[in-house]
Amino acid sequence: MRSNIFSIRKSVYLFIITILFIGLSSWGFLVHRTIHQIAIYSLPEPLQSFFYQDMTYLVANSTRPDTRRNADKTEATKHFIDLEAYGPNAANEMPLNWEAAVKLYSKDSLLKYGWVPYLIIEQLDKLTNAFRSKNKDSILFYAADLGHYIGDAHVPLHTSLNYDGQLTGQKGLHSLWESFVPELRIDQYQLYNPHTAKYLKNPNKAIWMDIRKAATLVPELLAIEKEVSTKFNPETKYKTVMRYGRQTEVYTKEFAEAYANGLGSTVNAQLIASANMIADFWYTAWVNAGKPSFITRDISLNLSAELKSFKLNRLIQDELLLSKKEKPEN
Repeated sequence: MRSNIFSIRKSVYLFIITILFIGLSSWGFLVHRTIHQIAIYSLPEPLQSFFYQDMTYLVANSTRPDTRRNADKTEATKHFIDLEAYGPNAANEMPLNWEAAVKLYSKDSLLKYGWVPYLIIEQLDKLTNAFRSKNKDSILFYAADLGHYIGDAHVPLHTSLNYDGQLTGQKGLHSLWESFVPELRIDQYQLYNPHTAKYLKNPNKAIWMDIRKAATLVPELLAIEKEVSTKFNPETKYKTVMRYGRQTEVYTKEFAEAYANGLGSTVNAQLIASANMIADFWYTAWVNAGKPSFITRDISLNLSAELKSFKLNRLIQDELLLSKKEKPEN
C-alpha cells in the first residue's frame, strides 16, 4: 500500500513539474498546434496531401518536445539560445553551423546556453533521412519535432538570457507574450497568408535570419510591458491564484488585453513566420530526399474545403482549427 501511495505521489509530482516546465518553455500549446496545421496548407502537392491525412497526429504531437523535458535532462536547452551569453553581437557573429560553433565556444557552452538553431538543422537531416527511407512513422515523428523547435526559435524571449523578464523586474512576461496574449487574441488573428513552401538552399542561414528578427523584438516587448504597467497598480496588474496547491501571482486579463493592444500585430506576425518556416523546412527535407512518393487516401474534398476556409481566414469560425478543440486526437 505504501509503495502504491508513493507511486501516486511521484506521478502527481512529475505531472506538476512537467506543467511548470511547459509554462516557461515555448509557444503555448495553442500556437504550436496552430502553426503545424497552417504550415500544411502552404505545402505543394503531393506533400500537402501526405501530411494532411495525418494532420491530427502532427497537431497533437507538436507539443511533444515540451512534455518530455522532465524525462530527458538534455531537452531543455534545445528550445532556445541565450545570445547575450555568446557576446554583445552574437546574433550577427555566431557561426551558422554546429561544428564551427563548437570550435569557437565549446560544446559545453552551447549545451548550457542553448543551441536551437543548430538543433533545427540536425532535425532537418533526420527528417530528410526519414523521407529517404519512406518510413511514415519516422517522417511524422521528426516533422512534428522539427516544427516545434522552429516555432520556439521565433519566440523573442527564446533568444535572451532575460527569458522571463526576470532580469528587468518583469517576471512572468514569457508566458504572457507567448501564451496569454495569443489565447486572448487568436480569434482576431489573420491566420491566412499566401505563402507557398519554398526550397531552402541554405537552411542554416534561413533559420538564423528568423532568430535575428526575433531577437530584435526583445527590447520592444520589454518596453511595452513597462509602459503599460504605468497605467496599472499592483492590484489591477496581478491576481493571486492557486496552482498545484501553491499561491501564484499571474497577470490579470485586463493587463494582458492592454499589453496585447500595445504589441499590435507582433505576435500574429511571429506566428505566421513560424508556420511559413516550418513549411519551408518540411518541403526542403522532402526535396533533399529525392521527392519520394506516397500512397495517400482520398482526402481531396475535406482538404479543398479547409483550404477555402483558410484563404477566407475562417478556420476558427468554421470550427476547423484543431488547436481550438479541447482534446486533439493523438
